[in-house]
Amino acid sequence: MAKLIMSLDNAVIREVSLDKERFTIGRKAHNDIQIDNLAVSGEYALIVTILNDSFLEDLGSTNGTLVNGNPVKKHILQNNDVIEIGKYKLKFASETPTGSASVADFEKTMVLRAPVGRPPSPAPGAGGFGDTQVSPTATQTTQSKPPMQAPAAAAPKQPEKLAAVQILTGPSAGKELELTKNLTTLGKPGVQVAVITRRPHGYFITHVEGANYPVVNGKALDAQAHQLHDHDVIELAGVKMEFFFKNG
Repeated sequence: MAKLIMSLDNAVIREVSLDKERFTIGRKAHNDIQIDNLAVSGEYALIVTILNDSFLEDLGSTNGTLVNGNPVKKHILQNNDVIEIGKYKLKFASETPTGSASVADFEKTMVLRAPVGRPPSPAPGAGGFGDTQVSPTATQTTQSKPPMQAPAAAAPKQPEKLAAVQILTGPSAGKELELTKNLTTLGKPGVQVAVITRRPHGYFITHVEGANYPVVNGKALDAQAHQLHDHDVIELAGVKMEFFFKNG
């Protein structure tokens, strides 16, 4: 299991095991890792761990986040990476090799417009928005021929059934996104983001960022991963989409 080793002025303060999928870092008390220092923003950074990959994302902090001395917005963490937040350093330690994901998996986006006249409510302190961004590791399909895939060598065992989500509302209604890889991020950074992960025993959706949790079949989720079932309806950032398993 990966962990963070926090230090100040070269003295180790604490160690934190990354034993859940979502860890927040910031000055406010509700964060998983609280740094009580005025130079640290209330919600500073986020670490999302999906299988063997841990992603760091700066949450629009005032002073920015450094990894190994370089400013980052999003970064896939590697063993011995050093995260700098103000005067504090957090060393990422993991004995497990990382998977095949890359930081680009969080950054490639397909923009979908929410239904006109029903703008989603932004989180406190965030600007309003009218778009939902879908940032897939999975392959995007819009009724065109599917892309060819190179055979994976020693890839982790995946679910036998391939799944997809289809947009139900707004101008992009009918558009389909196949969930072919390990993770797909959906939402608007800084407002509401969720991740759908493909695991050996099924597909799961996890809240990543935002004051409001995703809704599945009319019920708001919590911070834990939620397994998706055929024809589940997901509501995220004002857009409804249906999760379903593909035939064959």
